[in-house]
Amino acid sequence: MVLGRANRRAFIAGLGGAAAWPLVARAQQPATAIVGFLISASAQGYARPVADIRDGLKDAGYVEGRNLAIEYRWADYQYDRLPALATDLVERQVAVILTTGSVVSAIAAKLATTTIPIVFANGSDPVKFGLVASLSRPGGNITGVSFYNSALGPKRIELLREIIPNTTVVAVLANPNNPNAEPDTKEMRDAGQRIGVRVEVVNAVDEPDLDAAFAKIAQLGVNALIVHVDALFQAQSKKIVRLAQQYAVPSMYAQRDTVLAGGLISYGTDISEMDRQAGIYVGRILKGARPAELPVLQPTRFKLVVNLKTAKTLGLTVPESFLLRADEVIE
Repeated sequence: MVLGRANRRAFIAGLGGAAAWPLVARAQQPATAIVGFLISASAQGYARPVADIRDGLKDAGYVEGRNLAIEYRWADYQYDRLPALATDLVERQVAVILTTGSVVSAIAAKLATTTIPIVFANGSDPVKFGLVASLSRPGGNITGVSFYNSALGPKRIELLREIIPNTTVVAVLANPNNPNAEPDTKEMRDAGQRIGVRVEVVNAVDEPDLDAAFAKIAQLGVNALIVHVDALFQAQSKKIVRLAQQYAVPSMYAQRDTVLAGGLISYGTDISEMDRQAGIYVGRILKGARPAELPVLQPTRFKLVVNLKTAKTLGLTVPESFLLRADEVIE
């Protein structure tokens, strides 16, 4: 094909325009935000909280694989790995770091960076652990969601005594690696002492420990069990409920899901909703909000859930007054 000078110019211009099409198309695609998830737990058994956080991100307009990429860093309950994992996310230059699973994740992230925004989601008091200056004015580069579940131990002792009036000994299943374990169990001991209940702490730091822990609980001859708030126990909730049924131990939990699975009673926050709110906070920060100006979110109410079928299996008669106060009764 032979082209004249004018036609050659038009042809070359056309080629230039065609070469620009992919560039234009790429420029029109939404930019991908990269968010780091720093989680003290393991991927196995922790899918629900991550899904709830992603739901919050979606509500804020960010969908993984479309305009959002997530860098997951799992500590697998080995808390000493968290500082290196946090540093890795900082070096990756993620836009926001979301921490969950335990307050130790948030502490590791805070120590790793003073510039990258951090959003935490855990059950601890963020002021007590030095994460924020105050709940209403966090300051710095960090804010988040506090489930407040960790501080409800004394109330759970009272509720167990109410549902099982002859309670004199209560076991608390705790993870000693959790910074909340020692102060929370002390509060429960003090609360129990005030009403004549002795509290025995039984520790577990990983999934294999749970079998031995329940064998010890059975040996102690306790009247009931409180499962402390911890990422390990949240991930292993089905196994814990099964062991409680196996040993016929009336058990108190922080989450409704455990009661649906066969646990006796739960009192605590709607963690799924709080995780979703953490995801929304990440989305707001990606859109330009400053963590220092986003107040730490806390639950406005706590839910009491009772499984009557489990109570009957355990030979317990739940007082009518208790059932009337419950937010949900499972029959």
